[in-house]
Amino acid sequence: MKPSKELINGGIIFVGIGLYFLLMIVLGFSDVFYLRLVNIFFVFYGVNRTIQMNLAEGKAKFVHNAVSAMSTSLIGVFLSIIGLVIYSYSKGGDLYVHSLSKTFLFGGNPTVNAYSISLLFEGIASSVIVTMLLILYWNDRFTTD
Repeated sequence: MKPSKELINGGIIFVGIGLYFLLMIVLGFSDVFYLRLVNIFFVFYGVNRTIQMNLAEGKAKFVHNAVSAMSTSLIGVFLSIIGLVIYSYSKGGDLYVHSLSKTFLFGGNPTVNAYSISLLFEGIASSVIVTMLLILYWNDRFTTD
């Protein structure tokens, strides 16, 4: 059974974000906040790829493409959060997250769970924004339901 394009492209988002953050750590740029924002380009790439694949298959219904695009981005976000939790615990758990929170938007001493849940909400919000931007960009290629 072949995995769906949403799962494949969500996996591409996850791998891209994961490799990007590991590269930032290796190069010593993990504390530069603005470089963390580049991960949105991986989400744009994966969602755009899903929409283009749908259109190439002749699936031009607006709602179908919106659901497919949102599924792709959410799969990428969920996989990335799971990867972050695993990586955080492998690096020391809450102590590792405390070092992250000094350079991120958190105050106090968040736990791995609190940090991950807040990033999950941020990821869901960015997924909605990316999906809507790309759906509106490709809107003239869609048919109405």
